[in-house]
Amino acid sequence: MYQPNFSITNNLLTYISKIEAAKAIIDHAALVPAWEAKFRDDALTRTVHFGTKIEGNDLTKEQAEQVVRLDNLVDPKLIEERAGFIARERDIQEVINYRNVMQWIDQWEKFVKDSSSFSEDILKTLHKLTTYKIIDTQYVGSYRDKQVVVRSATDGSVVFRPPVSAEIPFHVDDFFQWLNSGESRQIHPIFKAAITHYQLVYIHPFIEGNGRTARAMTTLVMYSSDYDFKKFFSIEKYFDDDVEKYYQALLSVQQQSTNDLTYWLEYFCYGLAIEIDKVKQQVLKLSKDLKLKKELGEQVALSERQIVLLELFHTQGEITSQDAQYVLPNVSVDTILRDIKDLLDKGVIVKKGVTKGVKYSLRE
Repeated sequence: MYQPNFSITNNLLTYISKIEAAKAIIDHAALVPAWEAKFRDDALTRTVHFGTKIEGNDLTKEQAEQVVRLDNLVDPKLIEERAGFIARERDIQEVINYRNVMQWIDQWEKFVKDSSSFSEDILKTLHKLTTYKIIDTQYVGSYRDKQVVVRSATDGSVVFRPPVSAEIPFHVDDFFQWLNSGESRQIHPIFKAAITHYQLVYIHPFIEGNGRTARAMTTLVMYSSDYDFKKFFSIEKYFDDDVEKYYQALLSVQQQSTNDLTYWLEYFCYGLAIEIDKVKQQVLKLSKDLKLKKELGEQVALSERQIVLLELFHTQGEITSQDAQYVLPNVSVDTILRDIKDLLDKGVIVKKGVTKGVKYSLRE
């Protein structure tokens, strides 16, 4: 059975400690309102955009966001027409596909009953969704039948030769035996996810779409272990910020006779720690402190307009209704006043002064 080789370093302990501390804040935030949908939408856009950009997709982040939002459309031409931009059909299709991959993963409970029931069928399903209308149909969801190589993005030289095609079923089966084993359940879920990422990239089971499929499976492993961080996160931008470093971290394993994964794990966990810390800061910005939850006795649901107002409170302390109108220029005065009254009723803010001198501030 496959046996990953790595060491628990001080760096890994530090990164995991930071991730766990941030996870606790995110999971138990004082305010967990309707704006969760906004955080999730933003994370989905980052995942889809940067996850395909790494592979050479030319859509901008704004264009990818439009494709993600038009999730009722599956035809690239219709999306291009509705969104009002011109792009390669393949680029739009890749974004549609990865949008569908992430939507499938969001419903992982339907397909993965527990953390010991991952299967090749799941891997092949993720690949089918990733490569739909992108590659020859005979290779969609099927293992490659020829040798491929991985070339450097800078000079085109061959940097890695994956296992020959005849060995793929053995390697994949061996990996899933480990992933479903009691041994893997003793490993921290983040380490297990990072190992999944590396091993699937190493096996390179498909003719195309290996990187996206490996990253999707990595996300699924984290989600199924209760490490979805409310689906507010995306590590893909970290990978895309320095693609060469991403590939070098992956290749570092093969450059050692012992196939030591330690450096790759440090690289992966460091990036995740950075992303989760950003999420934590967002949550803390809208959750003044954990004492608020105890005082209110319940989680508070807020609209997106109220989130904008809370951000204004955090920026300048006190605000007037005129300040609120300035940051919400397309919203009627009556609607803004109703939002403010709702925040007052929920005990999130307090009112100071009377008539034209009225100001509002966050509850202490």
